[in-house]
Amino acid sequence: MAAAFADQALFSYGTLQRPEVQLDTFGRLVSGESDVLPGFRLVDIEITDRRVVAVSGSAVHPVLHATGSDLDKVVGTVLMITEDELDAADEYELERYRRVLLPLASGRDAWVYISADGAGE
Repeated sequence: MAAAFADQALFSYGTLQRPEVQLDTFGRLVSGESDVLPGFRLVDIEITDRRVVAVSGSAVHPVLHATGSDLDKVVGTVLMITEDELDAADEYELERYRRVLLPLASGRDAWVYISADGAGE
């Protein structure tokens, strides 16, 4: 069996940066590098999934909404994870989010969870 490589860049701006969420979702702590996502702002949403609330410790989570304005920026962390860990992150993020590949201020592309209601485009 081939070893899994942490070759997936995931831009985290919220609870996936928390150690307790990483341990539950990935089974390990993941360090990362700071980066910025331009043209977006954060909006808080209520999470009703009991498991996610228990793991994160909060019923309110941020979600990205596109503004298209160069004045709007979201600071976060790029986590290098495996394909399996990316799948686990998809399960954690629920139906309120969807994953898209976006360019960051550093020039690298990363997976980012945006609002699933279409406001993230």
